[in-house]
Amino acid sequence: MKINEIKDILNDNPDEKFLNSLHNDPRKGVQTALKQYYKRVESLQKKKEAFIKRFKYEKSFWNNGIEYVAGIDEVGRGPLAGPVVACAVILPHDFNLIDVNDSKKLSEKKREELYNKILDQAVSVGIATGSCKLIDEVNIYEATRITMRNAVEKLSIKPEQLIIDAMDIDTTIPQLKLIKGDQKSISVSAASIIAKQYRDQLMKEYAEVYPGYEFEKNVGYGTKAHLKGLKELGVTPIHRLSFEPVKKNLK
Repeated sequence: MKINEIKDILNDNPDEKFLNSLHNDPRKGVQTALKQYYKRVESLQKKKEAFIKRFKYEKSFWNNGIEYVAGIDEVGRGPLAGPVVACAVILPHDFNLIDVNDSKKLSEKKREELYNKILDQAVSVGIATGSCKLIDEVNIYEATRITMRNAVEKLSIKPEQLIIDAMDIDTTIPQLKLIKGDQKSISVSAASIIAKQYRDQLMKEYAEVYPGYEFEKNVGYGTKAHLKGLKELGVTPIHRLSFEPVKKNLK
């Protein structure tokens, strides 16, 4: 059998008999392909174990008779422009997307791929935005709390338990405040991916309305190009007037 044919089989869930037959194959290319196969298997196993570990909070609640657990996360607290976006996600008990993790650890391509898959599998998803006006009126922390609560209220099913990334919100629903929740809870990770993708797309649309700030690249953060745009073009309706250096560019 040619080495390329062997590689194809190794990429297609080979049985133990086939794997054992390769151990005595003297060809270097075969042995390299075999080592790469075992490395992939080991990596996948670690990923599965990490996935199971990040599901422990949800499973603990489920095992105690709590059916609907919502993970909540936000994105966009630091930018100079654009809204803060929050997402609440209720996942099914058989959720199986092992690549779901903290959105900051994923590439844009992977986030986009997972975004659609999460929407397909989720029991319910709620997305809310907190406007620049709200941020300027109540401060970014309070605006985030309000937006998170609104995301929960947009769920089609009322959750019995919330898992929130490092925050607490004004609600009668029991909530678990989890530091680095987007790394510890699959539900919060899923919410972080949805919120990130939703906000990034929103900022790309704003970039067409307000060119010259590179919102499509910096999504509202204070990059060099963004600051240059502020200085030359001034403040737009989506800028946070209470944030520096937006304040000093008000004219």
